[in-house]
Parts: sequence; C-alpha cells; structure tokens
Amino acid sequence: MNNTVRLYELAKMIDHSLLHPTLIDAELRAGCELAKRYDVATACVKPYAIELACSVLKGSDVSVCAVIAFPHGNSRTCIKIQEAKDAVSAGATEIDMVVNIGKVLGGDWEYVSQEIQAINDVVVVQKGILKVIFENDFLQETHIIKLCEICSQHQVAFVKTSTGYGFFKQANGMYAYQGATDHHLKLMREHCAANVQIKAAGGVRTLDDLLRVRALGVTRIGATATAAILEEAKQRGIG
Repeated sequence: MNNTVRLYELAKMIDHSLLHPTLIDAELRAGCELAKRYDVATACVKPYAIELACSVLKGSDVSVCAVIAFPHGNSRTCIKIQEAKDAVSAGATEIDMVVNIGKVLGGDWEYVSQEIQAINDVVVVQKGILKVIFENDFLQETHIIKLCEICSQHQVAFVKTSTGYGFFKQANGMYAYQGATDHHLKLMREHCAANVQIKAAGGVRTLDDLLRVRALGVTRIGATATAAILEEAKQRGIG
C-alpha cells in the first residue's frame, strides 16, 4: 500500500466538512485550522462562513468550498445562480450545489438540465468548479443515471452522492440515511463521462473507507473524520 499511495494524495482527496447547522464561529475557525494543518483539498463551509474560511486558509494550499441551496436544493434557479455568484466572489473556488430533488423525482429533466447548465456556466466563468449533489438516498437508479448523463453533457467538474443531511422518515417513525454506497458510486462512475469526477459524501469515516471508495474511482470525499483518517494513514506507514 505504501508504494501505491502517498499521504499527500489522500489528504488532497478530502473536503473537510464544516456544515453542521449548530457550528459557531469558533468551531468553524478551528475546523479551518485543522484543514490547513492536514493540507486537505478544501474546507467545505456554509455561505456565510466563506470570508472566515478564506482568512484562516490564506497562504495555504487549501481552497474554500461553499455549499449552495443546501441541503434540500429547493431554491429557485435565479437564487441558486445568485448564491453561486456571491460565493465565488467571496472567495470560494469550489461550489457544491444540490439539485432540485422534487424536479428530479418528477422527471422534469428539462428544468433540471437547464438549472445545472446555468449554474455551471456561472461558476466556470468565474474560474470556479461545480459539484452537483444528487442526494442518492431519495433517488432510484434511473434518476442517478439520468443525472450523470446531464452532468456529463454540461461538463460539470464533479457529481456528488449526498449532502450528509438527507435523512428521511421511515414507516416506524425513525429517520435513516445511507449516504455514499459502493453500489451508487460504481453506478455514477459507469454513467459519467471520464472527465467528470466523483465525490463521495456521507459514511466515509475511516482510512479503509477512503481507500475502498478510491478504488471505485472516487477522487474526492466529504468528511468530518479528516484527522482520524489521516492519522491512521500515518500510523500504517503511508507517508
């Protein structure tokens, strides 16, 4: 294993997730400091925290990723566009946008396609990259495949499995959530163009989880367990 992967490569697969609704500024700052210390790909923050993240990460090789229409994707397209513009202007270089899940489930593919294209165009013209979040827990395979095809058509940088907050109520009244599953990751890799990358979010908590999804073609993960994953890599001799 040590000969095939380096610690730096694993770190640069991670978007350190700072998206919990209860996080206060001190926790956001500490999370960004952690992202900087481990030299990950990005710190992934809510829109209002972009400036804070940029200030902490200034001078480092860690970028700022911002979520928009998060976590349910329900904003009007014009609001998503404005939110994306504002986020990039504030310093985010990567944008994670949730699709309109109801439109996907309803099969309104023209709406879904036009929205993804519009937001991708706005982000790319400002030299950012877009990740489109599907929220696979709510979808059938046919929906996931069609979204992969649409994102490939519009040359979106990444497709992403989940928000990490896609809990839904079961018949027993409990709330359940799977997040990134191997089956869905394989399906997404199979049906996306080669230049569209895959981000796994939700459930990638250990080094073995990271190595497993990497073998499936995943190039980025969303994680809160960043320190645990990378410390385990060091302990196992990945340098």
